[in-house]
Amino acid sequence: MKRIRGIGAVAFAGAVALALTGCQQGSASNGSDSEGDGDGAVTLQFQSLSDQPATQEAVKTIVDTWNAENEDVQVEIVQAGWDGTFDKLITQFAGGTAPDIIHYEASSIVSFASDGYLADLTDHIDADLKSDISEGVWDSVTQDGEIIAYPSTLQSYMVFANADLLEAAGVEVPSGETMTWEELQEIARATTTGGNYGLGWGLASPTAAMMSLSLGFDGGFFDGEGAEASIEVGDGELAVPELIHEMAYTDKSIEPTSLTQSGSDVLASFYGGKVAMTVQGSFQAANIAADAPEGFNWVALPPLEGSAGAIQAANPQTYSVNIDSEYVEESAEFLNFFMNGENLASIAYADALIPSSGSARTEVETLAADDPAWTQVLASGEGLEGPPFLKVEKYTEWKDTIATPAYQQYLADQITSEELSAQLSDGWTDIAG
Repeated sequence: MKRIRGIGAVAFAGAVALALTGCQQGSASNGSDSEGDGDGAVTLQFQSLSDQPATQEAVKTIVDTWNAENEDVQVEIVQAGWDGTFDKLITQFAGGTAPDIIHYEASSIVSFASDGYLADLTDHIDADLKSDISEGVWDSVTQDGEIIAYPSTLQSYMVFANADLLEAAGVEVPSGETMTWEELQEIARATTTGGNYGLGWGLASPTAAMMSLSLGFDGGFFDGEGAEASIEVGDGELAVPELIHEMAYTDKSIEPTSLTQSGSDVLASFYGGKVAMTVQGSFQAANIAADAPEGFNWVALPPLEGSAGAIQAANPQTYSVNIDSEYVEESAEFLNFFMNGENLASIAYADALIPSSGSARTEVETLAADDPAWTQVLASGEGLEGPPFLKVEKYTEWKDTIATPAYQQYLADQITSEELSAQLSDGWTDIAG
């Protein structure tokens, strides 16, 4: 299968469903505030999906600094959320009300680029910024030779552990550069006792985690690009769901209710000592640090390693420009500023995500020098690769309508792994035609 190489110290942000609030606001190109306050200033609408208060504040600070230094090009934040974005963006683009600058993610902008809604930014990207981000990550936002987004921050999947519960079970906290799935299983079995479980894993929306972690077993799922992509669901693609299923139904070391919950819901059981470990997106490190009970002794464990290595999917959050904006060049100039090392580091640190650029990672290392959890957050990006699904035009439709319900049925022990494979493969055939 085709494999797109990622970068050393960056990670996925994540595959996630995103959402925009409302469709009534138009872009600057459609005349809303395009003349500013009457003095000829341009106002760009920047639709931001950042939902953490600290991240929203970081974004606001960057925008305020830009606005203070650029009276002729002002940026207006349109705050939105992450749920349902794909459908709302379809409505916005079709209705001519999409903002000038669009915050989203690499895996979900493919279809919008294919439909011609996103501007080619290739000639607008600052040369220093271009060289500061690896070609593998730029490739994740390149369609038909056009760069259609700035890649910003990425997430990984990490194992967080209650160090006291591991110690009580006689388990040493893993200290290597990576941790095998077999080690995770052993620790989960050892810490499943007295009605408590070794692991809680919020898999209500399981596809992103399955697709990302399957790369550790060389499970790429797709071959080819765009509308011509084909699917293959073999041993590598089934390894992660089968391991989780084994832990849940053979070892009985996964808290069963957690499989139907969100990652955030599982944190309550983690804080309460009901589960010794939890697999979460790396961004949860910030939430655990802020919300865990006083005296809660938690650690971040080394990255999970499969048969092909400690590999996960690099699926960056992105910033694109509406091709119908009258101010594509001005929007790109703002994004060049927005993405400089100091600014991107402030956003990444607030979100506990890994920045795409080398200069921003250096800044984060300084900001997080006294936080051992950040050592593992950054380490979890060492083996990341741009996954094949980033190049697949109908991936989002397949993920939402085929893969997610199929994985949910398998995790509920309602179908076999063979039936899971068939549903994933046959569902893609139906969608792809």
